[in-house]
Amino acid sequence: MTEDGAKTASDDPVWMTSAMLKAYSHPLRRQILRLISRREFLRAADIAAELDVPANSASFHLRALAEAGLIEEAPDKARDRRDRVWTGRKGALNVGGPENPVADEALGVAVVAALAEDHQELIRRVVAWTPEYVAGRTTEVHAAFTQRTIRLTEAEFDDVMVKVNEVLNAADEAHDDADPAGRYWQMDLIAADDTI
Repeated sequence: MTEDGAKTASDDPVWMTSAMLKAYSHPLRRQILRLISRREFLRAADIAAELDVPANSASFHLRALAEAGLIEEAPDKARDRRDRVWTGRKGALNVGGPENPVADEALGVAVVAALAEDHQELIRRVVAWTPEYVAGRTTEVHAAFTQRTIRLTEAEFDDVMVKVNEVLNAADEAHDDADPAGRYWQMDLIAADDTI
């Protein structure tokens, strides 16, 4: 939302198309998307150097992400007409659901499985860091693990998730990018009810 309370395009849920799902299912492309979200604007050469992949490979995957609508060019950040600078789309992406089922069920399931793998990697990183913190060898906070059980209706749960996203969006917009103490935090929220 804008300051006057008007809704913006990033406030509306974005349902992934088959092209988005296919592009997102590739692990290198998910790495590229995470890198772009951290740096906001990147060139293929920047991505190639950061991820240690050939520049032509980075360019190929950037084109696939752009064709799927997951990233777009930022010509105002380019040095000249030949310079291609990329930025990510704003807002959360949704895989599918009863109101917006995916056209390719197997592809939708593959993307959810890939997201679960990414989540497991995040958990591995948190677990590897935890002994340093709980033993008092470091006071810096680099991760958090919160677990809570709460009884809600499905509508109440949906409302909570909307509010969580609103809080995250507000924090992102309020952050001063020039603050040297700023760090990127990957947040994976996972929830399941007691029926699965």
